[in-house]
Amino acid sequence: MKRSEINRAIRKMEELIQKHGVETPPFCKWTPEEWKDKNEEYQEIRDNMLGWDITDYGLGRFDEVGFALITIRNGNIKNNRYQKPYAEKLLMVKEGQMAPMHFHWNKMEDIINRGGGNVLITVYNSTEDGEFADTDVTVNCDGREYKVPAGTKVKLEPGESITIYPYMYHDFHVEEGHGDVLLGEVSMCNDDENDNRFYEPIGRFPEIEEDEAPYRLLCNEYL
Repeated sequence: MKRSEINRAIRKMEELIQKHGVETPPFCKWTPEEWKDKNEEYQEIRDNMLGWDITDYGLGRFDEVGFALITIRNGNIKNNRYQKPYAEKLLMVKEGQMAPMHFHWNKMEDIINRGGGNVLITVYNSTEDGEFADTDVTVNCDGREYKVPAGTKVKLEPGESITIYPYMYHDFHVEEGHGDVLLGEVSMCNDDENDNRFYEPIGRFPEIEEDEAPYRLLCNEYL
């Protein structure tokens, strides 16, 4: 991705967050220059990769495949210094954009529509060899448990949520004509390096073409 694309996505997500009246931690607003003065008191942010994360999954089509997110809080399964067994994120999925099909080996999470348009989440169970199962999927949405056929798109309107269990394939699409979506994620401890199983092999963090100065640092760029 070009740095200008990343900067543009961050600014757009900041506007969406402000529109829906959500406040973010101070570190989400720090400039690269401000980061230079942050000492070991802020090591949790670095170690647990809190902050901005913009990805096109290495495909070079961010407006079609990708999303912007902020990790607000997270534990660290590789470092006993951090005991939090939970994580929280904010995500932006733009109209016309999708996040690819994947499941998590260990993490259970709730995906919440915090505002904007409607999000469609396609769900499948996984077979033992990582393929789509043709079995019905048990869906838990805001206290309601029910079954849907494999490949169903579960629609979440603003305020609604779905629980995603380990080995449950899911992707994200925005319903056309309803605008960008601000999502929340509340989950078990997040480990992007080891806990994502994408149906089609893709990258996780983009290679960046530096065509302008960074507006915010990404979570894997801290000094």
